[in-house]
Amino acid sequence: MPTRREHRGFYPIDWPQLSAVIRFRRAGGRCEGCGHPHLQRVLHLGDGRWWDAKAEAWRDGQGRRLRGRMVREDLLGRVRVTRAVLATAHRDHDTSNNAASNLAAFCQRCHMLHDRPDHQRRHRLRVAGRDA
Repeated sequence: MPTRREHRGFYPIDWPQLSAVIRFRRAGGRCEGCGHPHLQRVLHLGDGRWWDAKAEAWRDGQGRRLRGRMVREDLLGRVRVTRAVLATAHRDHDTSNNAASNLAAFCQRCHMLHDRPDHQRRHRLRVAGRDA
């Protein structure tokens, strides 16, 4: 996800290179949250379950292999295809803390789930400022 223009000043000048190291060297081109491969089409059910073509198995939202068989009726009409794109996230939401231990390679879904509380907080502040 591109960095918003108003937030770009909070990131270091070498952010693209730092992000690439985290996403491709350390994480090996896979999401550290669920295991989605970077820039590959992924079959998913919209609730976090997705098909790992490399392992030929269904996985849950945390990347764990699902036990048992997926029921055909469970899949009918629900399977969607999306392209997973990796981005680097700050685990503590502090853009000035660029230690490798604070950075994670996440796909869009994992990144949004990770940032949800911060997005909700910012939204409340925006609404409060607008209503004041």
